[in-house]
Amino acid sequence: MTKSTALHRQAALVYNPIKVDEKRLRTALRHHSREAEWAAPLFYPTTIEDAGQQATRDAIAEGAEVVLVAGGDGTVRAVAEAMAGTDVPLAIVPSGTGNLLARNLGLPLLDPDKMIRAALGDFRHPIDIGWAELTREDGESSEHAFVVLAGMGLDADMIANTRPDLKKSVGWVAYVDGAARSLPSAKPFRIVYQVDDSRLHSTKVHSVLFANCGTLPAGIALIPSASISDGVMDMAIIQPSGPLGWLGVWRKIWWDNSVLRRFRTGRLVLQRRGRDASVRYLRGQSAEVGPIAPTAIELDGDEFGLAVRIRCRVAPDALLLALPEGHPVEGL
Repeated sequence: MTKSTALHRQAALVYNPIKVDEKRLRTALRHHSREAEWAAPLFYPTTIEDAGQQATRDAIAEGAEVVLVAGGDGTVRAVAEAMAGTDVPLAIVPSGTGNLLARNLGLPLLDPDKMIRAALGDFRHPIDIGWAELTREDGESSEHAFVVLAGMGLDADMIANTRPDLKKSVGWVAYVDGAARSLPSAKPFRIVYQVDDSRLHSTKVHSVLFANCGTLPAGIALIPSASISDGVMDMAIIQPSGPLGWLGVWRKIWWDNSVLRRFRTGRLVLQRRGRDASVRYLRGQSAEVGPIAPTAIELDGDEFGLAVRIRCRVAPDALLLALPEGHPVEGL
């Protein structure tokens, strides 16, 4: 690449000024752009009115050849929503509390310079993105992207009950406090659901999850079969029963999924034990759930109000990522 050609290339940074060290990121991106002989970068802070979608559309309209995003999971979700299907690569600079997409991708969480260099490099890899169509009680519908998880029920209540001040001081551990606040008042609710074109099912649940990828902080495999690049959406139905029901859910998610599945002997133990009804896993291209009453929704850790229906689908290879050179992608 000649210098004259390189200088026409330009990166843009969309960032949440509350979640990042703005001065440091701006300085680093300018420095690395000069070193790579790119043009001076563009900067777009998010606002109360714009979580990042419009800023991203503006960056692409201005001709940015790569967009970097720095902020919490909600900022990453908003930017990814605007970039889906554009063929403009996205580079994630982990900056928030959960960094769930970055963790599932195995990206460096404490090295922003490495991700900035990746943005200006040439290694690109496509991943799937999820879309959730929400129908409100008044019949109004809207569709939103999610890159990690969409949730209905207790999962959304837990997000709502997580204290912002605790998130700021202790990070993702604050969600444990949110769960503790939500569980005492948690009650099962009835849903009707359908995966792809299968027949309708009715059951009582505490939570329904739709996963584009399924690993939580601390290596907890919430949905172990979920892959961000297989073109399939995974679904988990959480339905504990009896006085020890939540212990069964925790055993399934933490011990079975996150420990036993890592070892051959552990997988044999799981095969012999049989099915555990506390957590059911389903897979498909799309799934639709209708609760009998308006129920709380969350997308990638952001509250999305109450809905009487949610329909989720997967869009294969819809988001192009900028990754560090040689980053392993086989297991994604």
